[in-house]
Amino acid sequence: MNVYDEVAKTNKKLIFKEPFYGLMLIGMKKELSNSIETACVTKDNINLKLVVNPEFFAGLKDQTKLCVMKHEMLHIAFFHLMNFKRFPNKKLANIAMDLEINQYIDQSWKEDDWMGLEINKAPFDQLNLEPKKGSKYYYDRIQQEMDQNPEGDFAQAMEGMGDGDSHSLWEVLSELSEAEKKLIQKQIDHQMKEVAKNMKEGKNPGNIPGELKDYIDGLFEEKDPIMDWKAYLRRFNSSSTKVYTKKTRKKYNKRFPGNPALKIKPKKSTLVAIDTSASVSNDELLEFFSEIYHIWKSGTEVTVIECDTRIQHIWEYKGEKKEIKVHGRGGTSFEPVFKYVKEHTKKFHNLIYFTDGEAWVPETKIYQPTLWVHSSRCRINEDLPGAKVQIK
Repeated sequence: MNVYDEVAKTNKKLIFKEPFYGLMLIGMKKELSNSIETACVTKDNINLKLVVNPEFFAGLKDQTKLCVMKHEMLHIAFFHLMNFKRFPNKKLANIAMDLEINQYIDQSWKEDDWMGLEINKAPFDQLNLEPKKGSKYYYDRIQQEMDQNPEGDFAQAMEGMGDGDSHSLWEVLSELSEAEKKLIQKQIDHQMKEVAKNMKEGKNPGNIPGELKDYIDGLFEEKDPIMDWKAYLRRFNSSSTKVYTKKTRKKYNKRFPGNPALKIKPKKSTLVAIDTSASVSNDELLEFFSEIYHIWKSGTEVTVIECDTRIQHIWEYKGEKKEIKVHGRGGTSFEPVFKYVKEHTKKFHNLIYFTDGEAWVPETKIYQPTLWVHSSRCRINEDLPGAKVQIK
């Protein structure tokens, strides 16, 4: 059996023992490399991948392989890759993060070839560290001890621990822009949310780990809208293309006394355009549909128009909160939507365009009020005509 098969076999075992972490791992790219001494997770474009030293992994016992796999998934779940840059002493950060997550690995898995750092083993046992504290707590306590006793036994033991090579690939994350880091974090959140959703729906039975439950539950909470959509739409939808009648006895019927009167109720109508080009990520689309839900909830009819370089799909939004698949994923052009609005002037009285803003300003002129809603990861394109807001 080759090392790739060994990794896959261990992944399957982890799914049975720790479904949440096993499912996180199964959707991740794996790579064998001698560039690191043990194993490490690092970036792969806007996603993450697992890198494993084949000789190191092949020499481990089966239970220890489980330890290593869960250890790497814990680094992701505890946001260590994103927080690594905040610690000036990278070697000490490696140690503190390992001390934190190794407490969440079952002791029965840790055979004699498990070399993970533990708060109750030398040299850390002499510090009386509190269990299950954050990596910053362990970082600060170790730094304090070394500052107070630079020549002590603990400081000497720390010198012999090496430079934390297993996390050397994390350095590339420090060079990323804040927008790129935020995008990677959203991908992590999306992955954890999808795993939790599968488990809740019974597709892969198991419990969400207690250490992550509060955070994951927060991912499912409905986010507040970025603006008061009801007030915004009231300004631009004073007229309407549809009028509904409703019978009511609260109003006197002058023509037919004793019968219910008719209550005339205008229905607002809004055109919502979605940029479905390849530059818009799935997480950005989730942001868009979260806001579209609030627009619909404000009491307006919502017509969705999906467009990349051409109009791909037009449909009526009815408050769907399930997963929605969009059409397109090509280049970007705002022109087709603006031409469509101009051709249907009497039907729509305003346009709300969800986008990352990465396209040329449309040449077609329209007279409907236009609001450009930019995704959280991008910069607002100030050249676009009309009002502009950004999802935070």
